[in-house]
Amino acid sequence: MTKSDQSFMRSFSLLIAGLGVLTLVLIGGAWLIYDHEPKEVNPQTAAQTQARIAPAGAVYAGDTGRAAMQAAQEAAAKAAASQVAYGGSTDGKTIYDNLCHSCHTAGVAGAPKLGDKGSWGPRIAQGIDTLVKHATDGYKGPDGNMMPAKGGNPALTDDQVKAAVHWIVDQAK
Repeated sequence: MTKSDQSFMRSFSLLIAGLGVLTLVLIGGAWLIYDHEPKEVNPQTAAQTQARIAPAGAVYAGDTGRAAMQAAQEAAAKAAASQVAYGGSTDGKTIYDNLCHSCHTAGVAGAPKLGDKGSWGPRIAQGIDTLVKHATDGYKGPDGNMMPAKGGNPALTDDQVKAAVHWIVDQAK
């Protein structure tokens, strides 16, 4: 090896060594910065990440597919049933006590008070079907009174609204 080659090898070796040291310094600096960053404290992060990266759907075939689809349908039906207000109760008094009393006890927004025959008489004369329709769909009267659809609780079923209307009307007779 000539002096020129030896000089090149020495310079090249120093360059490689310098780059290696620089790499280690950069890795160490990054590690120090990472250690000083605040850690995630939300315990829901892992669950949120899993939900975000979960597949949008799946393909099932044969008996496994039928069983999976049936289980999914049952789970969906159970979830839908749990969304019904007051556990699906069609007891008019229960529904009144939990929802309707807030307006029909104090006469809020022109609501006729429970048991007030004078206020309920003309309404009852229109027919129970009209009252149920107004309670289900909502109503704004000519005198400014108003009834929000399903008493403001969209989780009520039509049968629950009908049961509550029948119970309230029975109190005014």
